[in-house]
Amino acid sequence: MRPAHTETVQHGRALRFAHRLYALGPLAGLIVLCIVGTLLNRDFATLDNLMNVLTRTSFIGIIAVGMTFVIISGGIDLSVGSMAALIAGSMIWLMNGLAAGVGGHTLAPLLIVTLGIVFALVLGGLFGCAHGLLITKGRIEPFIVTLGTLGIFRAVLTWLADGGALTLDNSLSDLYGPVYYASLFGVPVPIWVFLIVAAGGALILNRTAFGRHVQAIGSNEQVARYAAIRVDTVKIITYVLLGICVGVATVLYVPRLGSATPTTGLLWELEAIASVVVGGTALKGGEGRVIGTVIGAILLSVIANILNLTSIISVYLNGAVQGVVIIFVAFVQRGRR
Repeated sequence: MRPAHTETVQHGRALRFAHRLYALGPLAGLIVLCIVGTLLNRDFATLDNLMNVLTRTSFIGIIAVGMTFVIISGGIDLSVGSMAALIAGSMIWLMNGLAAGVGGHTLAPLLIVTLGIVFALVLGGLFGCAHGLLITKGRIEPFIVTLGTLGIFRAVLTWLADGGALTLDNSLSDLYGPVYYASLFGVPVPIWVFLIVAAGGALILNRTAFGRHVQAIGSNEQVARYAAIRVDTVKIITYVLLGICVGVATVLYVPRLGSATPTTGLLWELEAIASVVVGGTALKGGEGRVIGTVIGAILLSVIANILNLTSIISVYLNGAVQGVVIIFVAFVQRGRR
């Protein structure tokens, strides 16, 4: 008969092995999808297509990095798509106003674009801070708060655009365009920014006290309070980080079309949440990895790209595919905790 402690050690090793195997799941799925995509259409594996996939991933991926912190802490944000739309419209409105002149004086285009970018980041941080305060100090569920602001943000943008589109002034488009269209060493700028945000997010989550506090709160908020962790402050910061990430993604996205409409950012919240959960972050909080989120975001973009190239099913069903993925992953996660 085996000693009890031996069985305990073996059980612990088995759990660790299962956890590592689960963590490799998204990467294995991505590899399989890439192989399938290559077999179905030769254009899939071309450098241009891969860069297109990664550029498309960058916007959602940056937001998903911020969403990872929120979900690990036990929260959620349903408003990020509408938030991006309002930030885009607001920064275009501001830059167009500055380009028209202030008090009879015209600012340099570079200064106007710089002010617009800073404004977008600050506005994103303020929106995130408002969410955090309503959730922690107002004691309102994250789902309710962000569901409410989802409608508010998009309604305000629709009002600003008078139901149409806010278009960036032509005098600024050429200067601002390289933020999206330029490349560095053959790699588009949005991809570089995505890599920097992801690396920074992974460093914060895994190597700082703040990251450990985020995970502790998601695992057991009451125990975290007993451990003298400033739970409310940490939660507010996670939403601020997410808001800033939305601002960064919007700054990169605006020069792509040079406009903001009531449909800008539509379903981005679904894609961001799907990226996080597909990457292995537990929907109940307490556990997750930024690298997993990055893989999840790329995986979903690959699925969309394969649908575009092969027409296996209508591209209009891409949102439905992502919804099915979220439900499936949530089902798989049931027995993890």
